[in-house]
Order: sequence, then C-alpha cells, then structure tokens
Amino acid sequence: MQKSPEQILKSVFGYDKFRPGQREIIQNILDGRDTLAVMPTGGGKSLCYQIPALIFDGITVVVSPLISLMQDQVGALLENGVSAAFLNSTLNLDEYKKTVRDIKSGGAKLLYLSPEALATERVKSILREADVPVSCVTIDEAHCISEWGHDFRPDYMEIAAFRNRFKDAVCLALTATATKQVQEDIVRNLKLKKPAVLVASFNRSNIFLNVQPRTDGLGQIVEFLQEHKEQSGIIYCLSRKEVDSITQELQERGFSAMSYHAGLSDEERADHQNKFIESQVDVIVATVAFGMGINKPDVRFVIHYALPKSIEEYYQEIGRAGRDGLASEALLLYSAGDIHRIRFFFKDKSDDESFKAEKLLQAMIDYAQCRTCRRKFLLNYFGEEYEPSANSSQDQDARDKKALQGQDAAARGGDSLQGQNAAPCCDICESGGLPLKDVTVPAQKFLSCVYRVDQRFGAAHIIDILLGSRNEKIKKFNHNFLSTWGIGTELSKQAWFELADAMQNAGLIERVGEWNIVKVTSLGRDLLQNRDKIELPVRIEFGAQKKAELALPKKKALLRKKADLQDDAATLALFDRLKAWRKKFAEEENVPPYFIFNDKTLIEIANQKPSDARGLLSISGIGELKAKKFGGDIIRIINGE
Repeated sequence: MQKSPEQILKSVFGYDKFRPGQREIIQNILDGRDTLAVMPTGGGKSLCYQIPALIFDGITVVVSPLISLMQDQVGALLENGVSAAFLNSTLNLDEYKKTVRDIKSGGAKLLYLSPEALATERVKSILREADVPVSCVTIDEAHCISEWGHDFRPDYMEIAAFRNRFKDAVCLALTATATKQVQEDIVRNLKLKKPAVLVASFNRSNIFLNVQPRTDGLGQIVEFLQEHKEQSGIIYCLSRKEVDSITQELQERGFSAMSYHAGLSDEERADHQNKFIESQVDVIVATVAFGMGINKPDVRFVIHYALPKSIEEYYQEIGRAGRDGLASEALLLYSAGDIHRIRFFFKDKSDDESFKAEKLLQAMIDYAQCRTCRRKFLLNYFGEEYEPSANSSQDQDARDKKALQGQDAAARGGDSLQGQNAAPCCDICESGGLPLKDVTVPAQKFLSCVYRVDQRFGAAHIIDILLGSRNEKIKKFNHNFLSTWGIGTELSKQAWFELADAMQNAGLIERVGEWNIVKVTSLGRDLLQNRDKIELPVRIEFGAQKKAELALPKKKALLRKKADLQDDAATLALFDRLKAWRKKFAEEENVPPYFIFNDKTLIEIANQKPSDARGLLSISGIGELKAKKFGGDIIRIINGE
C-alpha cells in the first residue's frame, strides 16, 4: 500500500507534523497542479518536493543554482535512505556513468541539476530514455527567473522550454523572497498552468531583528562575538577588502574565523566553506557570494557589516540563521555612507536597471531607518499584515497563533496562504518602542544649516558644520564662517546622525540624488518658520552631561524556546557527550554533523532521555532508518556506558 505524506514525514524524516503550508503544497503537487510556493528560508521548502518524489512512480527533477546546494541536499537525503543523485562537474567519468545508469533504470527518485545542465540536449535525452517518466519539475530559488528578483539569472529562462519537452510533469516553483511583482514574473516566465499560488508567512519568529548605527564597526562585532562564544555565524561585508581586514582582526583576537570571497581560489573557498559546514570554524566573514547553497541548521547569527542592496537580499541572508527553529539573531550595522557605496555599483546599469535597483535600495534604507517595529515593516513589505504582541519583549515562549490560513484568492489567479506570528520582534519592540523626545532646538539648528548651504550637501557635511569642524571641505566652501558653524556641540556626531535619520523618517527632510543631498521638505520648512515644537522618536540621551550621546542597549536577552536545553548538570553533560559522539561519527562518515542530527534533535534527546528505540522515534528528526542506525549508540550514551 502506498504511504501517505504523513507516514513518509515520520518514517523517513522523523517529524510528527508538517510545518505551516507544507501539507497544502504537497497535496497540490500530488493532485498534478502547477504550484508557486513562497516560503521563508528555513521554512521547510525541500520537503514539499521530496515527499511527493517518494510517492510518484517517476523521477523528480530539481533545478538548483549551486553545486554546493545539490551536494548538501543529496547527502542529507542519502543519510535518510532516499535514493537521490546529481549531475554536475564534480563527478568523475565513472561516477557520472553510474548516475546516468541509476537515472535510466529508475533507481534515483530525485535528480538535482543546474539550469545550464537542464538546457543541454544530453540531459534531456537521458531523461527521455529512462524507464520511468519525469513526474515533477521543481525550480528552487525561482526568483532567479524574474528581473525584479534580487538574483536574476538568464539561464533560468530556459526552464520553460524544458517543461515543454516533458508536458506531463507537474511543476513546483519555490522561493523565499518574492513580492507580488516577482510572483507574477515567475508564473509568466515558467508558463505555469492555472497555478496554485501559495504564500506562507514570512515571519521567522525565532530570529531577533536588530539594527544599530555602525559607530565602531569592528568593536561592535567583537563585542557581539564575545556574547556569542563558540556559536556558528556569518558576517556579510560589501567588499573583499573588508572581508580580509575583519577576518584578520578577528583571528588576531583569538576568534575562530575564516574568509570567503571571489578573490580566493576555488580550493580555498571550498575548504573554508566545508570547515564552516562541518563546524571546524565558528564564523565565516564573506561577501554576499557566500551562503546561497548552505543548509547548515545551527547558524545562530547573521551580521551585516553594511547595508544590503535590497530587502529581498537581506531577508534571504538573515534566513540562513536559525533553520533549526532555535533562537537566533540578525544584526545590521548601518551607516549613511553605505548608501553612496551601493549606488556606485549602479553606474554601469541601464536606466531601467538603475530605476529598479534604486527602488529596491530605498526600501532597504527605509527599513534601517524605521522607528517602529522592524518585523511589522519587513512583513508589510512582503504584503503580510502583522501586529506585535503587547508584551512582545516578555512573551519569550510565544508560538504561532495563525501559522498559515487559506484564503480565497480567485482575483489573483491562484490560492493564497498567509500567516502571522505574535512572537517577540526586534530591538525597537524589546526596548518598549522609542519614546518621543523634544528635539526642537537641535532640529531647528539642523534645518537652518541645510538652508545656509543652499541645500547642496549631505548630512555628514551638515553635521561637520554644526560641530565646528575645520576639515578641508569646510574651509574650501568657507562654511566655517556660517552662523551655524559650531552651534551644535551639545550633540555627539552619532547623535546628530540619529537625529537626521529620525527627521527623514518623519518627513522633515529628504535625501536625494547619488550623493544623498539633504533638502528640507515643505513640512520641515513650516515647522522651522512657525517655530513649532518638534518631538521625534530618537535614541539620544539628553541629560546633565555636556554632550548628548547616542544611547544603545548594551546587552539583550535572546529569544528562548521551550525546546531549549534544560539547565541542569546531568542534561548539560549528556548534551556535550551527544555532540562529541556526533562530531566523531560525522568525521568517520565524512559528512557535516547536522547530516547525522541537528542541534534541536540532540537537545530533545538530552531533555527527554529516551530509554529505548520507541522513545527515540518520538524525538523530532529521528526516522526509522536513523533510529536503527544510531539508536544503540544513543541509548548507551544516555545510560552513561
């Protein structure tokens, strides 16, 4: 008798229930209906095609953009006893021939291919000659087919032609980042037939969203890493130079860190990536080239050393943290200077490309500068309504209230799944929100100074004037003779930048053009002329001290889940023994530790201490094959043998 999706979920993958949206997507695929599924990174997209693949008679073809992602997925499937394979340049001739034989004989249930390989006549002929049909074509990272997506790849445009050769195969397009416009592009460019469009909640409630001004970039990173010792994390930088500099500084301070960027050789990049995946190194400092094919579930933090180019890019990158559902953090260190650096990359783009890039960047700027709940802003960007809970900073064990609910969306030409979560939010909500403070006098000084320089300079220059700087640019334009020169020493430089961001967010000023020239809006002009009181939400401490400073939280409690490790000596010791056993076994099998079990599974074992195989099968992430393969070792470790 054919197994149900629920039976396969438990027996093969070891999970008792589906995550939000998975079951609905799987049913659409089993019913033969083309489907576009938008699910957050770490939301369990892979099971949406892997489970149907084990039910279909034929083969499931998975289009994946990166070799590392193919290898990771296939390796994890093989550990679970699933017949899977890939065809790419890493295979030698004998391995390639064996894989082709497996495909043709029906021995492989899933085949991973790059979009380039998919377009070749050789691959098409292999699939046509197979003893089993192509039952499903899955396109991972489907946003790559949209020019409005953050990672457009022309090779993805050939997928529709492949589908035309295998018309009986159902199509599943998967992505973690797709606005309504990108969704429409995917449906059109893949020629999906009357598709179900299923949009899961974008809310990753276990990821704490934290945005701080970059006042001392390296120092802020060092302080953060000291609070997250021996945890796995990624630091993203805009340039190779920053990657190398920060990596060297961290290594000199004794942190376990390695670099990753295009300037390294293929061998070096592969070595650094593998050491990170296998937990031999804690931190990878990288350009955005790193991480797309990484499925490491225990990444506890992602730091952005500078502003990303778009919210889509930012969302995908922070989604690499906390795939196991445990508490994680996304820290963005933001400086207004990042904007000019990013716009420099737009110079060689066409007018249309520049317009799109500028629109995406502005949304990212608005997110970094927002003064209200960051999670609400982020989810609203993707078209999802969200309201933070009243006690969001205290309710640390909140779960999904409405993880995923179906709605009639005939007007959209498909189905829609939306969700929301009342979990803790971000740095703004944790502090209870930014209070309104009377900034009338410094705001008037800032606005007056903008007028004194004829609205022709950026915020940094305005602030230098207010602080009485004598730098070359100030003297070149004789701005040291302005009436506003040196009248703003009551605020520190970073406090002035905080005020400028708040004024822009409130609509008193705007930054325009390539150089972020500050101009006063009609609202700002009216407030200045009428001498109205100006109150803004700012993180500035006004007190008896000589100079008002930017007030940032020194330490923050991370989210905690009920699945966290129990804080008693016996459980902690057992967890350490389980981790040591996992590491040893992974080294013997030459696979990453999480291929054996992820941290969440080890935590459950340590907490529950099952006494037999039946008890092991109740643990999340332990299916029948792994219980049989590892059960004896685990029970002996639990018993202290």
